[in-house]
Formats: sequence, structure tokens, C-alpha cells
Amino acid sequence: MSTITPEEMAIADENSEYLGVPRLLLMENAGKAIADVAKEKLKKNRKNKLVIVAGTGNNGGDGLACARHLANQASVMIILLGRAEEIKTEEASKNWQIIEKMILNIRYALAPDAQSLMNLKSEIEDADIIIDAIFGTGIKGKIREPFSSAIDVINSSKGFKIAIDVPSGLDPLTGDIHDKSVKADVTVTLHKMKSGLINRKEITGNVIVAPIGMPPEAEIVAGPGDVHYSIKPRDKYSKKGDFGRLLIVGGSKEYSGAPALAALAALRTGVDIAIIAAPKSVADVIRSFSPNLIVRRLKDDYLTLKDIPELKSLAERCTSMLVGPGLGLEEETKTAILSFMRELGKDKPMLIDADALKALSEEPTSLKNYPTIITPHAGEFEIVTHSKIAPPNRLDDRMEQVKREAKRMGLTILLKAHEDIISDGNHLKINLTGNPGMTVGGTGDVLSGIAATFLAWGAKPFRAACAASFVSGFAGDLAVRDRGYHVVATDVIEKIHETLKKFDTPPFNI
Repeated sequence: MSTITPEEMAIADENSEYLGVPRLLLMENAGKAIADVAKEKLKKNRKNKLVIVAGTGNNGGDGLACARHLANQASVMIILLGRAEEIKTEEASKNWQIIEKMILNIRYALAPDAQSLMNLKSEIEDADIIIDAIFGTGIKGKIREPFSSAIDVINSSKGFKIAIDVPSGLDPLTGDIHDKSVKADVTVTLHKMKSGLINRKEITGNVIVAPIGMPPEAEIVAGPGDVHYSIKPRDKYSKKGDFGRLLIVGGSKEYSGAPALAALAALRTGVDIAIIAAPKSVADVIRSFSPNLIVRRLKDDYLTLKDIPELKSLAERCTSMLVGPGLGLEEETKTAILSFMRELGKDKPMLIDADALKALSEEPTSLKNYPTIITPHAGEFEIVTHSKIAPPNRLDDRMEQVKREAKRMGLTILLKAHEDIISDGNHLKINLTGNPGMTVGGTGDVLSGIAATFLAWGAKPFRAACAASFVSGFAGDLAVRDRGYHVVATDVIEKIHETLKKFDTPPFNI
């Protein structure tokens, strides 16, 4: 049975909205699915009493939606563990507003603290059915009041207990218990099984997996959810360096623009500092492109083994590395950069692109299990993997091939194409943003700079690659909207801020 992690579920939830399936509709479907299970437990020929104990997050919102579907079959009491103004999401708040207008078979009460909950204890104890809508997959840290007392009262009551998604207090990923948990008779888990529910029947009771109408593309297609979970939140105490230091190793006599484009894209994405280490033959040229660039001049006209000590020193002060843009193909350069990647990349997130991919092709599995992304186009994919890529019209074959090679190489591959394909050997996604105008030179460097920034912020390679692919393509779509297909790489860079402004804080207004 396939499972989904809490983070993956949250990402799919947001991506569903982007694909046109509103989260309010998903909540409605969840409420209906839970109500259908509850109806089977209603006793015949009498007015059943049903209590929903709801938190202030989306799990509580699912419970509120469920209450409406049960209003004609039972006397429903909702106990909200908090105040109405503390409800966290727009969808849950909307359902609460509806509940406030229902006066026939639904009653509600607020229990923002343990004492007010104790005043309502008899409501829970006398219920025929109790629905746990407190935490679900959103549990974090120690269980505070009034949630702790609510779990105790639910467990001590005789009514039939139904948990929404995950019994409150049970870790949905590991199955560990946070202090205490609801002991359910039935758990209605939404969309897919959660790994923490497996082999915990003494806590979960029978587990029912309930579809909620989430499109399968929400898990397969990169979207705003991937971006949201790659962006590092900022607070008012943030200082320089908190949002990453990126080392870019690249540049040569022939290709001075590539590392500059990558650095400018990274800075526009939000990395605090981007340092370009470039051969002396091109360092000043790169520096002249923008006053925003920091450039360190290396010893020779191209990268050599003599530069490794300085690169190591720079890398130790950075939170991620980008290796390869415009680097050149001198034999000593390939030897030096492969040595550098093997030594420094094991413990530091790294993105490898362009000429560094050709160096990696000599030892393609030498970075196995490193926190690394490679970003080849089709030709570079064939060089680095020593395998023929399936044609674009055989997307399924391409996807399986990328996943297989990512598994073999032990890293994340982002195959740049009409549909970008991203895999770490276990997970697989495609990206559908972007357009034919982005065939212009330099857009791959822009993508690399965006992804390296997400790595610098602490995003895992697979998530960073998915988010960067989406952001880069979306920025390119905005550029083409304004300029037609007559765009250059800097036009894409200038749309990164507009893209991130749309997606860095939910809800997303698209």
C-alpha cells in the first residue's frame, strides 16, 4: 500500500488548488467521507448524540464539514478547542461561519482552556459517537491544554470513537506518540495511508482510506506547494547570512556570462550572499556585469588543482555550492573539479551543471548518496549517464529512465526539457511550466541559481529541484507574457520576484 508523508500531503493539497481543485472542496469531500463512516455507526430508532471535538486547523475544519453532513441524522455538538478568531485557515474559518448559522440540529461551544473544556465534559461522556478532529497530521511538539485534557476525556468516554486522518497525538510519519493520543475505534485517513498508522491498531482501530477528490497530478506535477516547502521563512530578527551563502565555481574565457546569470538568479531568489570563484582570465569581466556580484579571482586562466585549497576555504563558509556554469573543458579543470566535488560535496548541498557534468561523466557514481542535484539537458544526460535518453514523445519511458539513473547515481536528477523530469531515485515529478522562448542560452544557469538558493536555505535536493523547476518555468512564462518569445535569460531573472511573490505565502492568489 502506498503511503504519503505529512509534508507530501500538504504540498499536494496546495498543488491541488493550483490545478483548479480548491482546498475548500477537498475539505468538503473529507467531511462527507467521515460522515459516511459515522452514519454506519448510528443506532437505529433513536436520536443519536454525536460530539465533534475540533482543533483550530484543517483537521478541525474537516470535522466542521462533517458536522453539516450529519445534521439530519443526529444531534450534533461541536466543541472548538479555541476561539473562533484562532482558526488558522481560510477553509476551516469558512466552515465555522456556516456552523454559526445552523440552529436546528447543531450546537457548538468554545473551550479555549482546560477549565472550559471540563465544563463540557458531560457532553463528550454522554455521546454515542465522538469524532476526534483535533490535530490530524499537523501535530508538533508537546501537547498543551486544552488539547491534552480533551484527549483524556475522549479516551475515558464510552462512545464510539472516530479519528480524522490520524488519532490526535500519534505521529503520522513514525507512529510515535506525543505524550498521549486518542485511542480510536476507527480512523478515517484521507487520500492515502500514513506510515505512522501501520501496525498501530491499538491506537487507530480499523483504518479506512477515504478518497477526497485530490487529482493524482497534485502529487506528480511540481507546483506552489513545492515552492512553499522550499522557502525559508523570514522574521524581523533576520540578519545577513541567515538566508544562505552560495559558492559558484565557474567561468572561462569563452563563457563569462554563465556564472553571473546563476549568481544574479540566486540573489533575486533570495540568497544573502553569492560568491563566484572564477579563473583570473575572466574574473574581472564577470565582476563588471553587476555591482551585486562578489567575485574571487583564482590563480590561473582556467581552474586547476592549485585552486582547490582556496575553493575549499570558500566552500566551508557557504551553505551550498553550484559547480560548472561556463567552467570550460580543460583536462586539468575536469580533474580538479571532480576532486573538489568528491571531497566537499559529501556534507554540503551541491548543484552540478554544464561543464562539471562532463567531468562527472568520467565517474558517474562517485557522488552516490551525496546531497546533490544535477541539471542536464537531454544531450548532457546521455553523456553523464552513458545511456540513450528516450524521445520526448515517450514521456513515461523518460520518467522511468530518469528515476532509474537517479537511483543508480545516488543523487537527484533534474532533466531539462519541454516537461522537466525530477527524481531522486525514489520520488518522481514533472514540471509543466516554461515555454519555447526559454530555449535561449542562459536560462539553464538561471534555473541552477534558483535551485542552489533553495539548497542554501536547507531544502532537500529533490524538493529544491522541483521548486526551482516550477519557479524558473513560471518566471519564463511571465517574461513571455510581456515580451512574446523574444526573451533573454535576464528577462527571466527579472520575473523571479514576481513569481515568488505569488507563491511564498499561502493562500496563493494565482
